[in-house]
Order: sequence, then structure tokens, then C-alpha cells
Amino acid sequence: MTTSRAQGSLHQAREDAVPTRLERENAQLRQAVESHATVDQAIGVLVAVHRLTPTAGFDVLREVSQHANIKLHTVAETVIDWALGGSLPQPMGEELDAAVRRRLRAEGESDRRG
Repeated sequence: MTTSRAQGSLHQAREDAVPTRLERENAQLRQAVESHATVDQAIGVLVAVHRLTPTAGFDVLREVSQHANIKLHTVAETVIDWALGGSLPQPMGEELDAAVRRRLRAEGESDRRG
């Protein structure tokens, strides 16, 4: 009898864990989709303002994130806020300018080669 009761408790614990695990995974997926949308919007800002390709826009965001040691989605949120009239905090503004210059220079060089 004890074994049966213990097995029943274990089975119930597993069943109880499934909704919790699924809720956690769902929240993580929601966060990933929101973060992706934010990054896409920031890429759009860079494409419009600096006439970069979308790939170059992503590269700029990634470089700023790495050089300034700031999470990518935070850089993206700041770029969007800047586009809406906010300011770019330092060193992010300097890193963004430098990354854009590097990308524009790289794109110009590839145009001359092509």
C-alpha cells in the first residue's frame, strides 16, 4: 500500500509540474517575441535614419551591445526612445555613432569592389 500511495503522489507531482513548466515556457516565449519585435523596430530606425541595410542595422545594434556591455534589447529600446525624441546616454551614443560609421564605411567599400 505504501508503494502505491508513493507512486500516486509522484504521479500527482509530475502532473502538477506540467502546467508550471508550460506557463514558464510560455512566458519565456512571450518575452522573446517582444524582444525580437523591439530589435526589429530599432533596426528600422537605423535603416531610416542612416540608410543602412537591415543586416547592417542589426550589426550596429549588436556591436553597440557588445562594446558598451549592454543587453541587445536594452540598446534597441534606447534607439527607439531616441527616435521618439529621447536622448542617447553615453557611452551608447558614442558607440552607436562609431558603429554606424564602421558599417557605412564597410558598405561603401563593398560597393566599390562590386
